Amino acid sequence: MYMRYFSRLLSAMAGPRPVVFSGPSGAGKSTLLKKLMKEYESVFGFSVSHTTRNPRPGEENGKDYHYVTLEVMQAGIENGEFIESAEFSGNMYGTSKAAVQAVQARNLICILDIDMQGVMNIKKTDLHPLYISIQPPSMDVLEKRLRDRKTESEESLQKRLKIATVDMELGKEPGVFDVLIINDNLEEAYGQLKHALLEDVNKVKKVNMSS
Repeated sequence: MYMRYFSRLLSAMAGPRPVVFSGPSGAGKSTLLKKLMKEYESVFGFSVSHTTRNPRPGEENGKDYHYVTLEVMQAGIENGEFIESAEFSGNMYGTSKAAVQAVQARNLICILDIDMQGVMNIKKTDLHPLYISIQPPSMDVLEKRLRDRKTESEESLQKRLKIATVDMELGKEPGVFDVLIINDNLEEAYGQLKHALLEDVNKVKKVNMSS
């Protein structure tokens, strides 16, 4: 019942086609997204996810995430307020309908930065976004990037690497993603990303110029 209702709701959501970004932690996804948002701030809008984890140093509530309690998150999921939700390292994450609608209402391309579980959940809806996977060149490179951050315990790091292995395998399966970018060189990866989004960017610019 909920999924049928939600399918109708998504069909009614007006605005540019959203873009789903996925990829393991340490693949460079956040860096690429920041570059994209800086260059095209009048084209893209970020869907701010909800999470039950605590903020990291420098993170802001409402900007990086909506930080909520587990009880609040579970109530929202039960009330059908989320497009997708998933558990990662003992914390809940989710994308609310309101977060996507807020971006689309401004005629911006909504960016959804989600994990593989969330990607599979969105594929069950009528959202029809462009799916982009950002991947590291190898597991060795990924491990080095994560270790260089010095933000993880060894246990947490091993958990991330295990999840990343599964993500990378699923990400390479035909039909899961529309675009697969291997981030070996940041500038080259960014060039590929811009090329993949060119058509959608031009559509939004055209509409915004004429309005």
